[in-house]
Amino acid sequence: MKFLHTMIRVLDLDKSIDFYTRKLGLSVTHRYDVEAGRFTLVFLGTDSEGPQIELTHNWDGAEAYSVGRNFGHLAYEVDDIYELCEHLQQEGVTILRPPRDGHMAFVRCPDNVSIELLQKGAALLPQEPWLSMANTGEW
Repeated sequence: MKFLHTMIRVLDLDKSIDFYTRKLGLSVTHRYDVEAGRFTLVFLGTDSEGPQIELTHNWDGAEAYSVGRNFGHLAYEVDDIYELCEHLQQEGVTILRPPRDGHMAFVRCPDNVSIELLQKGAALLPQEPWLSMANTGEW
């Protein structure tokens, strides 16, 4: 058995694709527009062979989706947590749990899904502005 993907329902497909690609750095690996079912599936990942995120956009859906307590978060290993968090901030993404320890941070996507960022290998040495930055909201 191998893990294939996690599905997330999204309201604004373009906004979600922008977050996961331009801001977070994933690539779109597949896209399926299903006219008969009136939905679009977009698969994203770090490569086409590894685990994916499936964004599901129901064309006629207008209600906001809630995130149940049974869904915790997505997690990604990153090469430089400080560099990515700085990039995300510059793109207007709130760092909910800053990488004070040089190892872990949390953000949320436009559809309120929590995303954990983990430093690849050993934690980086703690540094400002992250070291003294407080948590914001829930993560």
